[in-house]
Amino acid sequence: MTPAGVILAAGESSRMGTDKALLPYDDTTFVEHLLGFFLARVSPVVVVLGYNAARIAAAVAPRPGLQVVVNQDYALGQLSSLQTGLRALPADAPAVLVTLVDHPAVRESTLDAILARASAPLAVPRHQGRRGHPVLFSRRLIEELLALPPTASAKQVVHAHRDETILVEVDDPGILRDIDTPEDYRELEPASRAHRD
Repeated sequence: MTPAGVILAAGESSRMGTDKALLPYDDTTFVEHLLGFFLARVSPVVVVLGYNAARIAAAVAPRPGLQVVVNQDYALGQLSSLQTGLRALPADAPAVLVTLVDHPAVRESTLDAILARASAPLAVPRHQGRRGHPVLFSRRLIEELLALPPTASAKQVVHAHRDETILVEVDDPGILRDIDTPEDYRELEPASRAHRD
């Protein structure tokens, strides 16, 4: 069966000053750019919203395979949003590919490389010795993530299974590009950005 996908876009984007999910990128937005990559490869894809959920949801085009859910408790932290997304998945989803909406620069080939390891308990991309996103969790680890208290961290599950983790070596600095601030955004490759200063 095909793995599912979760895109986390529930945060307040406080350091950016505007909703990161809706920032222009590659003639679209962060969230739509990632959805294009994900929907071509995994199904369903769940986008988890929280802060400004109505505004972001209105800007996401509905299409087959896409589900938008809202984490009312997004202020509890990222794990609560991840759990909201995982609960929306089909019970028979064999694995889930998870990413953050503020990592739009990841390459399609990286997703393909990770999904090629979909039978692994945990697959994590690595570039020049550093781990990044997206991350693929098996069904067994999905259950472990759901069992954590929402104030915990997904890293607890990741660390508990480090001996089973498949590190997928990729030539893709985008797995590490966490776009948190206006400066981060300005440093994205100009050719890949829709807006021009």
